[in-house]
Amino acid sequence: MTQDEIYDQLRNIIKIYLPEDVSEENITPESHLVKELNINSSHLVDIVLDVEDAFDIEIKDTELEAMDTVSSAVEIIQNKINQ
Repeated sequence: MTQDEIYDQLRNIIKIYLPEDVSEENITPESHLVKELNINSSHLVDIVLDVEDAFDIEIKDTELEAMDTVSSAVEIIQNKINQ
């Protein structure tokens, strides 16, 4: 699976959890999940659970902490898929 494919799928997951005042157009690889997209901590957990289901991977707590931007999430997902 390419990074672009992972990004597209991740973007579809993230947009479900965006607050009303944030547009899905704001989701870019550089977007910070909490600071820029205003994803709260409970929705961040929901995103991780959806990612685990969608990509059939398991994300550890330490990896969750490293998922601060969309691009870092894509990298972690890709590394997990390639293991």
